[in-house]
Amino acid sequence: MLSSKMELLLKLLSIWCLVGLTVSQDMPYEEYIAQIQACPKECRCPPNFPRAVYCDNKGLKNIPKIPPYTWYLYLQSNMIEVLSADALKNATQLRWLNLNRNKITSEGVEEGVLSAMTHLVHLYMDDNLLSSVPSPLPASLEHLRLSRNRVSKIPAGVFIGLEKLTLLDLQGNKLMDDAVTEVSLKGLNNLVQINLAKNQLSNMPLGLPPSTTQLFLDGNNIEKIPPGYFKGLPKVAFVRLNHNKLGSSGVPKNVFNISSILDLQLSHNQIKSKSYHINFLYSLTGVSGSSVCPVSVEDVDDSLNESAPRLRYLRLDGNEIQPPIPRDVIMCFRLLRSIVI
Repeated sequence: MLSSKMELLLKLLSIWCLVGLTVSQDMPYEEYIAQIQACPKECRCPPNFPRAVYCDNKGLKNIPKIPPYTWYLYLQSNMIEVLSADALKNATQLRWLNLNRNKITSEGVEEGVLSAMTHLVHLYMDDNLLSSVPSPLPASLEHLRLSRNRVSKIPAGVFIGLEKLTLLDLQGNKLMDDAVTEVSLKGLNNLVQINLAKNQLSNMPLGLPPSTTQLFLDGNNIEKIPPGYFKGLPKVAFVRLNHNKLGSSGVPKNVFNISSILDLQLSHNQIKSKSYHINFLYSLTGVSGSSVCPVSVEDVDDSLNESAPRLRYLRLDGNEIQPPIPRDVIMCFRLLRSIVI
């Protein structure tokens, strides 16, 4: 009997030591106790992860009052309609806020509720009912995900001051050409990835920052790419234009004459297999007009130099281009890992 009690005591002691170690490394003891005690009854606050509050999948219609030392707040998969400033007034230390799969409208985002979160890095509001990009946003933001809403408007100046924002996901909304402009995108000076897939764009978006590396435009109504469009995007490496309306005349010969492109996807468009597009294949990574390769095919070896094409992945399926793949393509593009026609 005594030994079993001793075992229980040792177990409790080891758990307390573990919790104490976690608290000492992450937050002061007083904050830890205050955080656990203030945990909303609708939510779960793990003692070994005290800065996280889990309120997901609870059928909530309103946001409960959030403890003051919360860094990670999970509210996804509820029925929340209003992003309440009162409920979140103490949550000024938030780093990560997940509001995916709720019923939040633009009118339901109360004034100043987001800008008050001056440490917020990740904001996820996918699958809601937003009609506009919410504003104002905190300058600390790095990732903004608003996919599958009803966004048709990007307010002018909404991104000004967001120097840390590197990812903007607006796929699956109702954006048209007049919403995606140099004015509406102003301020995205360090953007790396922008996802505008599955919107209602007829033209390539203007005003993208030179820092853009990943550009996703699948599932729009784009019919042409302006000559020289990618010269303003010297770092672009991943370009997706699948499921648009690009025809042969809408793809200028040298438009992809950018050595930074590693992954180019143009599947399910209206590109036809003509001799013009044999040259087009070669011009993807910098070969001009009638040239087959930047250097003689016989001279291409496994080593890389500045003139060697760097294309890794090319997708052209769903068009009218027919196999076989010309041997010169394989000989020239030695880094090409996959080509789909």
